[in-house]
Amino acid sequence: MSRSTARTAALASVGVVALLLVGCAAEGTGDTSSAPSPPATRGPEPEPVTAEAPEPTTTDRCVRLSEVVSYTDDWRWERRQPLVDLGAREFAQGEVTLDDDGHVVTYTVAPGDVEAVIAERLCAYPSLASLNHVRDLSPGQMLWLTPDPDSPWVPYFSPLDAEAGFAQIPYQNAMTAAGLAVDAGDIDGVRAIWNDTLAGMFTDPATIEAIQKVVDAGDPDALRQLFS
Repeated sequence: MSRSTARTAALASVGVVALLLVGCAAEGTGDTSSAPSPPATRGPEPEPVTAEAPEPTTTDRCVRLSEVVSYTDDWRWERRQPLVDLGAREFAQGEVTLDDDGHVVTYTVAPGDVEAVIAERLCAYPSLASLNHVRDLSPGQMLWLTPDPDSPWVPYFSPLDAEAGFAQIPYQNAMTAAGLAVDAGDIDGVRAIWNDTLAGMFTDPATIEAIQKVVDAGDPDALRQLFS
């Protein structure tokens, strides 16, 4: 056999061996790249959840604090909107009374109550002490919170038309005495305090006349709005 013929035969043998090795490698690796994937197993579909709108709460109805405002720019006052009790809380644990429509009429101060927190609970403008003719609130005190705009109201600290240098202490002492008389049901005592002391501290004739009519009539609720 010639040398070239032998070389050709050897190369052919090497090629056959290479083909056999490649086939074995492919069979060993198990190439499944072209095989289709089995379908994924899915559980049951969850039921849709329907979100329900929350019920409106009392707090949602308290849009803003209800102010006590004068609609004649003098001694007649009213609330812009009814008060709503948002519920007892720390520093506002007192009891309320309601009218037939569920609006707050009175509030009885509990020990530890704070005026601003009471106002927050009732959605009320926080000048409750002044509205009730006192400097500070005290336990057991019943607050009248919604003045009658058809009846006059008297300021606790001084008359609205008071001039500079007005004697506030005698005025406030007389107001306190009149308030105590009203709370005790002493109508004659209220009349005496007004006629003998307070009437002379006012200067506007229209104001004096309006208050005098209430005092002479002797209606307890109207007198309470004036002095208590």
